[in-house]
Parts: sequence; C-alpha cells; structure tokens
Amino acid sequence: MEFRLLGTVSVETLTGPLPLGPAKRRSLLAALLLSANTPVSLGRLTECLWDDEPPSQARGVIQGHVSRLRALLAGADAEAYGVELATLGDAYVLRAPETLLDSQRFEELLMLAREQRGPADAVLMLKEALSLWQGPALSGAFAGPPLRVAAHSLEESRLATVEQLARAYGALGEHHRAAALLTAETAAHPLRESLAAELMLALFRAGRQSEALDRFHRTRRLLADELGIDPGHELADAYALILRGAPGPTGAAPPKSAEASPAAGPSPVAVPPGSGGSPGDGGPSRVAGIPSRSTEGPSPVAGDGADAAAPAPPRPPFQAAPPSPAGEPHPVDLLPRAPRGFHGRAAELAALSRSAAGEAPVCLVTGPAGVGKTALALQWAHRNPALFPDGRLFADLRGFSAAGEPALIDVLREFLLALGVSPRRVPESVPAAAALFRSLTARRRLLVVLDNARDSATVRTLLPGGAGCVTLVTSRHRLEGLIASDAARPVPLDTLETDDGTALLAGVLGEERVLAEPVAARRLSELCGGLPLALRVTAARLAGRPRWTLAALAGELADERGRLAYLDVDDTGVAAALRLTVQHLPPGAVHQLARLGHHPGGHYDPYTAAALAGTDPVTARAALERLAAAHLVTETAPGRWVLHDLVRLYARSLDPASAREALIGVLDHCIATALAAADTAEPGGEPCFVLPEDFRRPSAVQDFADRAEAMRWLATEREDLALTALAAREAGLDDRAWRIILLQWPQMVWRVRDSWSPLLELALESARAEKDAYAESRVLTLLGWVLTEEGRTAEAAALLERSPVLAREAGDPLGEATALVNLAVVQAELGELPIALEICARAIELARGEGDRHTEMLTLQHLARMHLTAHRPQEALDCARTALDLGPEHEEAARRSLLLAVCGEARLALGDEEDGVRLLDRAAQEAERAGYDEGAVRALEALLRVSSRTEFRRRHDEALRRLAEEN
Repeated sequence: MEFRLLGTVSVETLTGPLPLGPAKRRSLLAALLLSANTPVSLGRLTECLWDDEPPSQARGVIQGHVSRLRALLAGADAEAYGVELATLGDAYVLRAPETLLDSQRFEELLMLAREQRGPADAVLMLKEALSLWQGPALSGAFAGPPLRVAAHSLEESRLATVEQLARAYGALGEHHRAAALLTAETAAHPLRESLAAELMLALFRAGRQSEALDRFHRTRRLLADELGIDPGHELADAYALILRGAPGPTGAAPPKSAEASPAAGPSPVAVPPGSGGSPGDGGPSRVAGIPSRSTEGPSPVAGDGADAAAPAPPRPPFQAAPPSPAGEPHPVDLLPRAPRGFHGRAAELAALSRSAAGEAPVCLVTGPAGVGKTALALQWAHRNPALFPDGRLFADLRGFSAAGEPALIDVLREFLLALGVSPRRVPESVPAAAALFRSLTARRRLLVVLDNARDSATVRTLLPGGAGCVTLVTSRHRLEGLIASDAARPVPLDTLETDDGTALLAGVLGEERVLAEPVAARRLSELCGGLPLALRVTAARLAGRPRWTLAALAGELADERGRLAYLDVDDTGVAAALRLTVQHLPPGAVHQLARLGHHPGGHYDPYTAAALAGTDPVTARAALERLAAAHLVTETAPGRWVLHDLVRLYARSLDPASAREALIGVLDHCIATALAAADTAEPGGEPCFVLPEDFRRPSAVQDFADRAEAMRWLATEREDLALTALAAREAGLDDRAWRIILLQWPQMVWRVRDSWSPLLELALESARAEKDAYAESRVLTLLGWVLTEEGRTAEAAALLERSPVLAREAGDPLGEATALVNLAVVQAELGELPIALEICARAIELARGEGDRHTEMLTLQHLARMHLTAHRPQEALDCARTALDLGPEHEEAARRSLLLAVCGEARLALGDEEDGVRLLDRAAQEAERAGYDEGAVRALEALLRVSSRTEFRRRHDEALRRLAEEN
C-alpha cells in the first residue's frame, strides 16, 4: 500500500488504485495525510473541503467521506500495513508508517542526499526523490485554502530539489544535463529567478555563452513586463560572472552575499548538506502539516560579539571539512568497525542527522535490549566522517554488562591519551580529568559515542566542551535526567518491520536462501518480534546448518515453550541480553515483570498489574513506570502498557511457580471490574450471578464515572477479556470463565451484531463443565438472543427451549423470565405469535412475583412489539405505556427509546399521525443522546415511512454512518 500526494491524490495497492471517488474525498484524504499520525480537527477538515461558507451539513458530509475511506482502507487490508483511520473526539487521525507516504519518502531522500560525500551519490538520491513526482502535488482534490498552501509548499520543495540536482550535475561536470533539466523547469516557471540563474550558469559552463546571456535578457524583459521589477541579485550576479568569464566554482550557486558565497573554495561535497532550496535558504520550504526535515547550522547567540580572543565559531554541522594540511596527524578514531548486515532504519538515521544539527548536541538513542542501538549509532557515525575532522571517540560504558561499568577515570584517560595528552599529564581525579577533556575539546569538532549508558550522571561527566562536538549516547533507559539537564534529543528505537527483518536474514544467509522460502522468512521475522538480536541469532543458527529449511526453524520457534532457548547461541542471545537489563532493576520491579509474564491478555493498566502481582495500583504503576524506563514495557496510551512477545516469554520464566496464583488474581480482577462496569452501564439490571466461593477481591477496583466510561472500558478490554476467559477455561477455572464472558452483556446488548457467538459458546462449554444449571441457563438465554439478532432463528429456538427449564431447576425465577422473553421473540420470528404472547404472559407473572421492575419492563417492551406486529395497536400502546410507567426517567435510556418508538408506531396505526411523529421523533432523540444508534435508526426509519422531512433523512444517515464506523 502506498499513499500519493506528489501528483494525483491516490492510494495504490497490489491490485491497483483504490476508487476514492469525488474530489472532496480526495481532499479529506490529502488533509489527513499532510498531518499523518496527528489528529486533524473537524474545523480544519472543513477549511480544506470548502472555499467559502461550508454547508450546514458539513459535519455529516465529512463523516460520510470518513466512513467510506475507512471501508476502502479496510477492504485493502490496511491493518496489515499498520494503517488505521481513527476517530478521536471531534477529530480524525490517519495512522500510517511514514514509509507509505511518497511525500515523507521524498523528504527522507533529500536528507540522505545531503549526507552523501560525493556528487555522484547525491545525484542518485535526488533523482530518486524527483521520480516520486507524478504531476502537480495534490491533483484531483478540491483545494481549499490550507490545501492550496500545502500544494504550493510541496512544489517549492520540488523546485528547490531540481536546483540542487542541477548543482550536483555541475559538480560532476555534466553541464549539458544540468542545462536540459533546468530548461524544462524554467519553461514552466519563467518568473522564478533562481531557476533562471542556475540555467544561465549551466549553459555558460556547457560552452553556450550566447544562450546564457539570451536567457538573462528574456527573463529581465519578462520580469519587467509581468511584474514591473528589475532582476534580483541572483540573476544580476550570474550575469556579471558570465560577462567576466568566471562563473564561480563548478557546481556552486551564484552567491547571495559575501558571507554565503561558496566561491571561497571548493567543497568535497557536491551539494552542501543543509542546502535544500535556493542557495542559502536552509532547505526546502516547510509544507503545511508536514514538519520540515531540513537541517540548519547553529545560529549565533545574541551578545556573543566578535571578540578577537573568543574561539572561532564552529563550522555548520553538515559542512564537510577541508582536507588536513600535509604533515598534520591523522584525526583520532576510536570507533569500532561498522556493523555488518545493517538494514532499514532510514527514518532513525535521518532523525539522528537532524538531532546532530544543533549546537553541542547530545543525541540519545534509546530502546530495549537487542533492538540495535549500538549498530544504529555506529552506522550513523561511519556514514558521516567528514562532519568530524578532529576525530571520533568511543567508549562502551557497560551499563548493563555482567562485567560491571568501567571507572570514569579510565574512560577519561583513554580519551585524553587519544587526544595527544602525555600519560604523565593525565590528572588522577575524575573532576580534573573531565575539566581537561572539556578544555581540549572546546575548539574541536569531535564525535563522542557513549555506548550502553546506565544513568545520566555518568554521561554528564564525559560530555565534551566544544560547541561543534556531537555526543551520541545509547541506553536501555530513557535517561530523562539527561534530557532535562542537557537538552538531550531522544531518538527512540523500535523493532524492525517485517520486510527489514527479512532483509537482515538475507544479509546473513544470502538472498537465494531467503527468496527460496519467502513466506517462512517473513514468519521467522515475525516470530523474532522484529528484534535484530533475535534475528541475528536465528540467522547464525541457519548459517551453520545449510540443510535446515527456514520453515523447519519457524516451526520450532512457533512453540513458545522453547522459543527463547532457540534464540540463544553461545554467550549471545535474547535471554542473556534481557537478564543483564533485569539484574539492574529493584526487587519490586522484577516481581512485577515476572507476574506480567503470566497475563493471558496483551495490555496492562495499574489495576491489572496490581492484581497479577498481589499489590495495589499505586505500587503497580510505579513498577510499570520503572519497567518502561528500562524499555521492558511500552506505554501505548496513558495508563496502558504492553510487553514485547519475547520479553513476555522471558518474564514468564522468572517465576514459573506463580503462574496459577497470578492467573487467579487477574481473573478475579476482571470479574470485579466487569461487575462494576455492568452495574454502572445498566444500573437497573439484576446481578447475573453470585461470586465464586474462593473469590479474591482485588485491593482496589476501578470506578466508572458514568455509563459512557463503563461501556468504553468494556469495548476497549473486549479482546483481553476474551483471552483471559480462554486462559481460565484451559486452566480448568471454568467458574471464572463463564462469569467473565457473561458480564459483558451490556456491550453485547448494545452491539448485538458484533460476532459474540464464539465467546458465548466458550462460556456455554465452561458452564456445562461446571454442571451449573444456573450458569448454563443464563448463557443459553444470552446466546439465543444473539443468534436471533444474527438471523439464525432455528438455532436460537433449539437453545432457548432448554433455557427456562434449566432456570427452574436452578431456582432462578428472574433468569426463567428473561429466558421466556427471548424464547417468545424467537417464536414470534417463526410465525407462532399466539404461542409467543402466552410465553410473554408467563414471563410477566414471574417478574411481578419477584417484584423486579427491570425484567417486567423488558417483557412488556417485547409484548408491545408483538401486539404491533399482530396489528393490535391499542394493546401495543397500553403495554408500552405500562412499561414506561415502571422505569425511572434517568435510567433505561435505550429501552425508553424502544418503548417510545412502539408508542409512536401504534399512534400512527390508530390514525393519529401528528402524535405518532412526535413520539417517534422523541424516541430518536433519546436514542441519539444515549449513543444508541440502532434505536435511533429504527425510530427514524419509521418516521421516514410517513414523513419526507430532510432533517429526519439527515439524522437517519448519520446514525447509519456511526453504526458503520463502530462495527
């Protein structure tokens, strides 16, 4: 999948472009892509889609386009690419890896071009960047004001790149190619003076002086005729240089001023890094919604002055240094060799380049054990030797090594000796040695790589003193103290994407072996969790066993019980790396990590973590924060953490004996929290079971402020609750399994057509395993109703026949009443209306006998609907009114909406159209306020059968759209 903005706005897939439809939908997509991974407000989207006053239904139009886009992306398997179009309050966000956006790849290629040491390599990068353009930016979209600005900025960036490519051609002596490139662009942009100036110089260097001069005069006349202005300094300077027969250094742009002139001497880099646009402009223009990735040198600090005694200002960070004079000693270089088989990480390498562009920057590469932090740091350092003419220092601080950390004085001594200090002049104390190191580096341009740092204090002591020095730190900890005290710029490192992981395997095993089993290679990458260390160990195992197939090893790794063992070789492996991280943790954090490994779900909040560890949420949160700082857990949202699969397996191995205790703790936590959620979401409902005899109440249970918050928790935790229930079933804890599933009934009722059957069938197995008639009846009742709503009426009838009998056996009259109601609904669906009415009458008797208004109200609601189906509107109206009198105004919003709808339809059937419309409108409004979109659709559909009002149609379509987005 690929998103295109550089040309016609489109989404390319393996089967061709997606049919995006009208221009406004393309505009919406463009606006979301320009701010990819950032929420875009409804107001901003409205500005992008309409030039002037938007229509009153603008929100509905945008929601409709979002709904259609979401469906198109889902149909193209967007989730597999990491693409998601999400709703965040009153905004939308399109989450997508940057590699899928052509505009982001364009920027990355420009950054790489600036980092190239030779013009030939720069030409390749720039040509590839320009090849991404398929026409004018944002074509095919309706360009509201923000999109017009963005398109203009993108075009400015493209033209700046064309000029940069022409200068690179010039550095190679290929002036004819530069002239040909510039001629085409000048024809399209005749008033762009920088293009004309570049073309004049290219023509002159190609031996075409008369054409160069003619170009000047044509441009001069055009400027005068069209704009009434004279040529600017760029054109004038180029004209003067051509007349003198000396157009400046080959490949250089005409100088804007004496300070900016490249005529001071040739540079070994064809395209001075950082010059992304016209000469001296600091890079391509910022595109609206897309952060600029150009790099700029440090600005002079106000008040620095030009004191002769002050040190000379450092060269801009990305200007290559001139070669050392003859006889000058070679710059010191303590870097280890460049990593072999390095793959991917283009975004992180570019981020390091941006971070290193400031004054005396400290760049901080952080990530979990085995993710490739050292490899990234060394790759970047070896790519950029010209940036550091005074040398490169390296120290392994062994912050997570079994051998322990080196003494700081030893590290400083090695640095000072490398910088030429006599051994006898090296101070003996750390403060004195650090002061000498800062003094020696004050006027130098050095790279200092501090690998495997454990804490901020160690790094501070080793920071160089020069404004032109760059310090590159790697750590498994976040080192937030270093960020606060020294403005360290974090570059977090995550696991590799599947394609990059496969490429890493191919780099070790050879492409032929990987291409022979591409599916197995991708599976291996997935089983290694994208962790470079795990991938290298896997590759090492296969490299030493040429007869092994990739599929065979993938099969071995698929078994979680032995996966970590397979990912260890000699003294290197995932478990060994994780062990070194864990040994530096306090006991409480280690205990928490060990218990997290036994959680059957994928996510943790402080309540879940506390239940697993047998602590309280405050203690659990502190432990999770400590684990996150060590990159052993990842916070995916505020208060919500996840474990990498391999970390989870390692954590499980820390305390295997506690597995059952931890599982019971989290099961009882799920039951207690789901009970609280169900009670908040449906306060009128009767408890659906008693707690297990050995239930262990958690130290704290999450509170829910209102129904919306409770329903949101049930929706968010659905997958984890299902995994937890499955784990309970497999562990023989069936009394917990069916309870965890049954407690999700408010969500099942609310989103009944959302594939609940498999989960309820699991609950049925657990209830039957327990030989619990009460549980079996309750599960059958809910499952039968879900099957009815899914249109599987015959199956539902077979199950529901058994449910009331079981409820009577269990002495559960309210359960029997609910079962009878659902059975009556099925009988009505099958055309047995008289039988259905009799069953409802029995259910009402049971509910009244127990004094339960909630169940009576439910029964009357269905009875009213059956009377309406039987063309008995007066009886339907009487039943609905009786039910409404039972329920308090502030509760049962969904049920009240359904009853009001029955009243409205009954009034219509009795010939009172005005009152019928009023009641149906009221039913729809109550459903809309409660977020009950299915009820709103039902009421509005009934309204539309008797009314053609535009408002009803709009509300109906919006409710349908919301349903489509949520399901």
